[in-house]
Amino acid sequence: MDEINKNRLFLASCIALIVTAMTFAIRARLETVFGPEGIGLSLEQIGYAFTPAFWGFTLAMIIGGPLVDSLGIKKITWIAFITHAIGIILTLFATSMTSLFIATLFVGIGNGMVEAALNPMIASIYQENKTKMLNRFHVWFPGGIVIGALVGYLVMDVMGLSWQIMVATLFIPLVIYGALFLGQKFPVTERVQMGVSYGDMLKSVFKPLFIFMVVCMFLTAASELANTQRIESLLSKSIAKPLLVLAFINGIMAFGRAFAGQVIHKLRPAGMLLFSAIFTFIGLWLLSSVSGTMVIVAAAIFAVGVTFFWPTMLGFVAEYLPETGALGLSIMGGAGMFSVSVVLPIMGNMLDNATPSEVLRIMSVLPAILIVAFLGLNMYMRKRNSLRTEN
Repeated sequence: MDEINKNRLFLASCIALIVTAMTFAIRARLETVFGPEGIGLSLEQIGYAFTPAFWGFTLAMIIGGPLVDSLGIKKITWIAFITHAIGIILTLFATSMTSLFIATLFVGIGNGMVEAALNPMIASIYQENKTKMLNRFHVWFPGGIVIGALVGYLVMDVMGLSWQIMVATLFIPLVIYGALFLGQKFPVTERVQMGVSYGDMLKSVFKPLFIFMVVCMFLTAASELANTQRIESLLSKSIAKPLLVLAFINGIMAFGRAFAGQVIHKLRPAGMLLFSAIFTFIGLWLLSSVSGTMVIVAAAIFAVGVTFFWPTMLGFVAEYLPETGALGLSIMGGAGMFSVSVVLPIMGNMLDNATPSEVLRIMSVLPAILIVAFLGLNMYMRKRNSLRTEN
């Protein structure tokens, strides 16, 4: 570890995650370009064209997770860089549902490889503060969405420039993270450091607690990412500039994750997840019934809820199920993105046939289920900790 430049690797990782996050915000803006008022795709078709961003992400994480141990973190990181570059170029030339689908697939694979490589790398170089540093790393997912949302607003709405220029801005952080990773020495994964065999790692992902967390990841990811990805359609009738609301939500998320350490210390990961589910439910329910300035209040409550979902789910697995290794983190991230790939076209169909308020109420059922699930998780963890204390 002495030869590894932790600070540079962490900085490069954060910028790589900014690229991933900016694609989410820019894709949300592209809904208006390719949708009914643009080239004429229905919202359901847009949903299908965007799904590769999520199941491509899933595929990359599920394949990339095990390969992180065998090929190494470095090679997976450079695969992320190459597929990101291809996906951005193809997006610039997209003119139809099919070409947008293919471009989004490459972007999704690049995004997945970023998570597959860099989550276990951060868990490896910051073994004493895994959940804290994963939250700090994931500051730049909402942070990158804020950047992407503001870029989209400034380029297209303020300056009146083409959507291609908006997409081309992705090359700036792409080149920066490539330059920062260039020539660096990467660590081996924590599973390799611990000496856990590949077979034991495979067995560990079938533990009931891990399976429970995977199921919960389906719901936490859909609660956060499906709603924010379709924010243009969900809030178009209740506020003038939904993309700015997206920037506001993610600004709150970035701030919260930057100071997650103190919250983690007080609530522990299981308590944090319960807190998140409660606020997410309240926020979605309010968003379904308010308009004007009250949308900002409801969006703030929703943002407080989803702030800790993704990194704390990963941190919980890294902290309490470390033997699952890079595979465990990849399965978690993959499950989250797969759920969004399933939900997006369903939401598109609902939006074509129902009001945004009705769709938001339906989506609020997901965090309601999570409240019950995380109440159970808290009781289980308290019992488990008390038994360990007694022994």
